[in-house]
Amino acid sequence: SELIKSYLGSKYRSTEVPQNLVFHMSKHSGPVNEIQWCPVREQSHMLLSASMDKTIKVWDAVDAGCCLKTYSCHSCAVRAAQWSSCGRRILSGGFDSMLHLTDVETGKQIFSSQNEFRISTLKFYPADSNIFICGGFSPEVKAWDIRNCKVIRVYKAAVQQTLDILFLPEGKEFLTSTDAVSRDSADRTIIAWDFQSAAKISNQIFHERYTCPSLTLHPRESVFAAQTNGNYVALFSSQRPYRINKKKRYEGHKVEGFAVGCEFSPDGTLVVTGSSDGKVFFYNYHTARVIRTLSAHREACVSATFHPVLPSLVATCDWAGEIKIWQ
Repeated sequence: SELIKSYLGSKYRSTEVPQNLVFHMSKHSGPVNEIQWCPVREQSHMLLSASMDKTIKVWDAVDAGCCLKTYSCHSCAVRAAQWSSCGRRILSGGFDSMLHLTDVETGKQIFSSQNEFRISTLKFYPADSNIFICGGFSPEVKAWDIRNCKVIRVYKAAVQQTLDILFLPEGKEFLTSTDAVSRDSADRTIIAWDFQSAAKISNQIFHERYTCPSLTLHPRESVFAAQTNGNYVALFSSQRPYRINKKKRYEGHKVEGFAVGCEFSPDGTLVVTGSSDGKVFFYNYHTARVIRTLSAHREACVSATFHPVLPSLVATCDWAGEIKIWQ
């Protein structure tokens, strides 16, 4: 892509806060739940989107701002979708309780299976792309093997729903955020698991009585961040005992019950998050101060994600089904 080549000059070596609208893409007829850039450098112009309109779309979000493919393999809302590490497949799960692994080029299903519960989150296992874990409206999280279409491990917790899943470095442990918050206790809000043994390592990580709709790992430091329904992003150590950083939190945006995502910039210097009022907030990672806000959408902005190669490019999506690219 000529645009990618032009951006990789000296001016764009470090992360900058986007402010100019490049593309406005609005072919989804329902809320967009998730967007994700393709992880393969040569295909990083492609953006994946999953929507409540039962479809998954792949966009050329760098050069043309157009929809390349639409996949309609689900019969209900698609709540979660992920690129495979090779960039040739898309794993998806939805409220129809179906799991699909779709070939990007042909649109054919490589793997399909009926799950026992509605799916709200799924992630590939970092050490083996044939394995993934999924969670949703169930006290269980399941690990699947694509090769034999079977569940290979079950992680059981006394919760009603899993909201997000995050693998920690090396993939030996992972975290789940859940809806397990009561008036008197916040245990089980974030749970740490041993991947191989399915043993629960800790359920006393986050003690404030807010659910955490999304989790994200810092690219360079041993920390992870959790979006909270207390309208702030909390910071934790990604090493045992996963202590919270009480001196630093990122506040100013609004969550208000939406599954608002947060993430770090590729170089780790910024924290970006959507907001229920349609704005995007950029925070300095070290000081936790707001650097800039972007009035991106009229409806709730549920995701904002940095391009993996172009540090000045950000994609955002909202509850009205719109996707925007900012530079």
